[in-house]
Amino acid sequence: SHTSNTRSNALNCQGLLDLGRWGLSSGVSGTTSEPRKAPGAPWESLQRQKRNWVWNQFFVLEEYTGTDPLYVGKLHSDVDKGDGNVKYVLTGEGASSIFTIDENTGDIHATKRLDREEQGYYTLRAQAVDRETNIPVEDESEFIVKVQDINDNEPKFPDGPYTAGVPEMSPLGTTVVQVAATDADDPTYGHSARVVYSIIHGQPYFSVEPKTGIVRTALPNMDRETRDEYVLVIQAKDMMGQLGGLSGTTSVTVTLTDVNDNPPRFSRKLYQYSVLESVPVASVVARLKAADPDIGSNAEMDYRIVDGDGPGLFNITTDEETQEGVIILQRPLDYETKSTFSLRIEATNRNIDPQFLTFGPFSDMTVIKVNVEDVNEPPVFTNPVIKMTVSEAARVGTTIGTVSAHDPDSASSAIRYSIDRNTDLERYFNVDAMSGVISTAKPLDREVNSVHNITIFAMESQDPSQVGRGIAVITVMDINDNAPVFAIEYETRMCENASPGQVIQTISAVDKDEPPSGHRFYFSLALPAGSNHNFTLRDNKDNTASVLTKRGGFRRREQALYQLPVLIVDSGSPALSSTNTLSVRVCDCDGDGVPQACGAVAYTLPAGLSTGALLAILGCIFTLLVLVLLIVTMRRRRKEPLILDDERDVRENIVRYDDEGGGEEDTEAFDMVTLRNLNIMRDPKVRRDVTPETPTFFSYPSSSASRAAYKVLPDNMLFREFIWDRLKEADVDPTAPPYDSLQTYAFEGTGSVAESLSSLESLSSDSEQSYDYLSNWGPRFKKLADLYGTMEGSGVFS
Repeated sequence: SHTSNTRSNALNCQGLLDLGRWGLSSGVSGTTSEPRKAPGAPWESLQRQKRNWVWNQFFVLEEYTGTDPLYVGKLHSDVDKGDGNVKYVLTGEGASSIFTIDENTGDIHATKRLDREEQGYYTLRAQAVDRETNIPVEDESEFIVKVQDINDNEPKFPDGPYTAGVPEMSPLGTTVVQVAATDADDPTYGHSARVVYSIIHGQPYFSVEPKTGIVRTALPNMDRETRDEYVLVIQAKDMMGQLGGLSGTTSVTVTLTDVNDNPPRFSRKLYQYSVLESVPVASVVARLKAADPDIGSNAEMDYRIVDGDGPGLFNITTDEETQEGVIILQRPLDYETKSTFSLRIEATNRNIDPQFLTFGPFSDMTVIKVNVEDVNEPPVFTNPVIKMTVSEAARVGTTIGTVSAHDPDSASSAIRYSIDRNTDLERYFNVDAMSGVISTAKPLDREVNSVHNITIFAMESQDPSQVGRGIAVITVMDINDNAPVFAIEYETRMCENASPGQVIQTISAVDKDEPPSGHRFYFSLALPAGSNHNFTLRDNKDNTASVLTKRGGFRRREQALYQLPVLIVDSGSPALSSTNTLSVRVCDCDGDGVPQACGAVAYTLPAGLSTGALLAILGCIFTLLVLVLLIVTMRRRRKEPLILDDERDVRENIVRYDDEGGGEEDTEAFDMVTLRNLNIMRDPKVRRDVTPETPTFFSYPSSSASRAAYKVLPDNMLFREFIWDRLKEADVDPTAPPYDSLQTYAFEGTGSVAESLSSLESLSSDSEQSYDYLSNWGPRFKKLADLYGTMEGSGVFS
């Protein structure tokens, strides 16, 4: 490679010696360059010089695999006399990294492996400079190093793998798809990028054009129903397919699309189906399908009944999902009437392709035989709905009519009849179980129920589960059994100043009966009102009557209410009548005749006292009562207790527990420290209803003097001081109740650490305590001082 590359560069050199592309004079062509100033010398003489550069145009083969650097070419300047004063410098793309230059000889080498597909050429710049001063001795010149291509890239299919479709039964040479391969090698150099196509797998069904890559059918009339998919392998090879060329492959999946080239065909010429005679109308009797190998719209078909028994009894439609023919029952079946039916069915393709008519006809025929199976049917009424009439005057047991039913089966079982009591809750009717005769069971009233709809059951004697149903509509005929009455409750009002002959009320009547010719009522005043001097009645001959006054001058004070008996007679046979009372009230009317006050006058106010004055008096009385009630309520709310809750001493309360205590030995029921430490209670709060400065008529020990002795006094003296304080509070309290209060101290007994406070043991006590001080406690304790004050060795307190 190195030898051929040098040879190639030497050959290319001869053709480039004459180029003056650097603006220098060429040693061959005699062209001169522009005058230039020598480095360091003045511009004294200007002259054209000869071209000083000699070089080759360089080519480098890509993918060099040698171990030594690849020789590219040589740069040389005429200035270089071989004395080592000239140094060659290389700059530009890849300089130093890819391309290196011998600064002494100008030889250029490639130090790396090049790839034309990555970069096809490199632009470099060469310059000869003085070795010592680095001053250019030649102008910088630019040249190109081209990377020469080799066949190192195989063809590739950028769009592969391919999928394509072609209709089945296509003629020979039908285009399927076009494939395209690309080669990264240089298409302008050699045949490295010239590709040809061939088919490796897929023959003999398909072929490919070598130059264009168009895939075509190689066989005519390929059938999708036989095989619907083919996988082809297409090869692309460069070097025009010659030996040593590189190749690439891709796959092409070809699917044969369907066409309507197959007519529908029934698998059998005769189909048999069985169906029960009891199936309801619109039920599916049978399903059948004609086979069609085509798919999609090419397999769609229509079915029709061409001929058969019982026209209009069956119908056939197409199930769009399964393409089945669905036979549907149009009318009820009866095994006893006809047990077998034969139908001729045709199936035809909907979408027929004219180019495949020679494959037809695209329809087929078959015969269907339908066998009707017998079932045990319930009895059937001759008339499912029968109408009957009966008079409401009919007696119990009167025959109204007869129902009839029969067993449609060939066995013809006996029938028993009954009434569905859910339709005859009052049990007005009965039916004879054997004959079907319907009769009355209760008296009827047309005005209560004029029409009865009852359901009659007909059951087979041999199989009671078989029940037929019929309806009997019984209409009750009317008789004249109701007398006419007032149409409404009349409230007749008449003014006191009514004139004679004035119509004060128009009345009408109603009758529950309904005579065929309509109602006709007759009105009159009942006796003894016929000789009434106040009112009269006039029959208007239109089923109404008018009540008129006979006189004037009615006075409400004299008589406020008149009762007028009115006799109403109907036109029935026999005629019925009723007497109705019309109440007429006399009223005080205004100037327009509008009643203001009616009825009797209950009370007359005294002369000179109007209604307004009476109402004013009643209002004053009511106001006074309200004020008194408010005062009483406020006085009750302002009462306050003498002793506030927060000032109550817990030891002054009697608490009942309803259980027995521990006796004198029980020291845990109450905290004794509370009673012993009386210093915390020496400053009692002043009650709100007590004046602290109120003097007392009795002398007490000074509390300030005694307070200091509390810590040294015995227990009996402590409690004595406690009682003195209580006594002082009671004496200075002017609102204290004049009765004694019970003080509870919550401890007593011999075993108590505070000793006993009870007086029960005073007589037997050996105490030498003196009770003379009781005489100093005031008049409230005088009786106690008299009893115990002169006794020695005993006392109330211990």
